[in-house]
Amino acid sequence: MLDIKFVRQNPEIVKEAARKKGVNVDIDQLLALDERRRHILAELEQKRAEQNKKSGEKPSQDEIEGLKKLKEEIKILEEEIKHVQTEFGELMLLAPQVPDPSVPEGKDDSTNQEIRRWGKIPEFGFQPKDYLTLMAELDLVDLERGAKVSGFRGYFLKNEGLLLSMALWNFTLEKLAKKGFTLMGAPAIARGSSFVGTGWLPQGQDEIYRVGDDEYLVGTSEVSVMGYHAGEILRESDLPKRYVAFSPCYRSEAGSHGKDTKGILRVHEFFKVEQVVICRADHEESVAWHEKITQNSEEIVQALGLPYRVVINSTGDLGLGQVKKYDIETWLPSQNRYRETHSSSYFHDFQTRRLNIRYRDAKNQLQFAHSLNNTAIATPRILANIVENCQTEKGRVLVPKVLQKYVGIKEIKRK
Repeated sequence: MLDIKFVRQNPEIVKEAARKKGVNVDIDQLLALDERRRHILAELEQKRAEQNKKSGEKPSQDEIEGLKKLKEEIKILEEEIKHVQTEFGELMLLAPQVPDPSVPEGKDDSTNQEIRRWGKIPEFGFQPKDYLTLMAELDLVDLERGAKVSGFRGYFLKNEGLLLSMALWNFTLEKLAKKGFTLMGAPAIARGSSFVGTGWLPQGQDEIYRVGDDEYLVGTSEVSVMGYHAGEILRESDLPKRYVAFSPCYRSEAGSHGKDTKGILRVHEFFKVEQVVICRADHEESVAWHEKITQNSEEIVQALGLPYRVVINSTGDLGLGQVKKYDIETWLPSQNRYRETHSSSYFHDFQTRRLNIRYRDAKNQLQFAHSLNNTAIATPRILANIVENCQTEKGRVLVPKVLQKYVGIKEIKRK
């Protein structure tokens, strides 16, 4: 959520941010409601003060009648402010964060810009197989029975397919724990307030599974971890808070009709290890942490030996609250292109304002903290990149060296 003072002072900047992000919100209406809201609140305060003053005196009959009229006027204003506050609050939730000037303008992910590459694209001396063929031949996944049990996009991971996933989680958690991140097993179910607070609701409601009156399944543990400190005042000396959280994740994949309909690239249920950082309200510090958590993920992909590139997301591919976002796209030989496997974003105080996460600065003044998040690893999607890039002519898959101690073997072969 933006600071309404910022919106008042910079309406054209916010309107331009909405245009660039493709957000349909009436900023003029928001400001009109804000003005009406402040006017009613001021009038209410004045009338309540008058009521309190007169109630403390011994009123005459005429004054009693005046108090009754004043009470009715206050009641009318109280009803009016409820409606205005509701409409104002709904519009405030739609006001987008302003993108960083370094973010390229564009309509969607097709206008993202590559900023660097790492690794050599493999050249096979044989006809390589796609991951679906490899994983089926090696008995690593069962999609047919997955769909039978779980429905469309259902899957069973089997044998070394499961071991590889668990190895990736353990390797990533250990690596980030050594960098000072606090390990967390985060709830997969969170209340609506955490989804609103992180910007998933109301805009992303079609992507979210509802499981109770006010409970939903998270699409990323960012939702749970940010909710962890909701309503708290933190000590500046305890910042930055650095968490690496593991959880199952769920997304309905609404709007993805016809995209990756078969396989493990786009599924309803998956698992993520997520980096979440809460730091001081300082732009340069946010930028520095954005680069650090992105580097952490790059180091993980490099350790796996997978070629990748980093792109900066254009304005049309940013979420409502994101100031700037990077995607890591990892090479998938069968598609002869890079596919997104990681995302890294910072939000300034957009999420913390909604969640009321603050700290006291050196002057003992309350400040809203800044927040960032990043995909450290997500499975099963990354398995596709691993098995395709690490396949051999004999139809085997070499286990990345950093995962071998977890999996217990150096290569996966037919039983």
